[in-house]
Amino acid sequence: MFYVYVLKSLKDQKHYIGQTNDLKRRFEEHNNGLSTSTKHRRPFKLVYYEAYVVRKDAVIREMKLKKFKNGYTELKKRLKYTLEKN
Repeated sequence: MFYVYVLKSLKDQKHYIGQTNDLKRRFEEHNNGLSTSTKHRRPFKLVYYEAYVVRKDAVIREMKLKKFKNGYTELKKRLKYTLEKN
């Protein structure tokens, strides 16, 4: 399986979007400072993920979330609603 995931930095409250084939390993890498793009924003909380069978689909979804503001805005609304309910 391949995953598109959203992390929330507990330091600056900003989100990070990525994709991987091993969600647990990648989450640990982010929180252990092994990712240069996020090590200064640790610690993180996993707030959302989607699973795909084909890597190409995960890459396309990640790019759409990063590139097109509407997709990311809708996802943020969904996350806010979900987090408020819990």
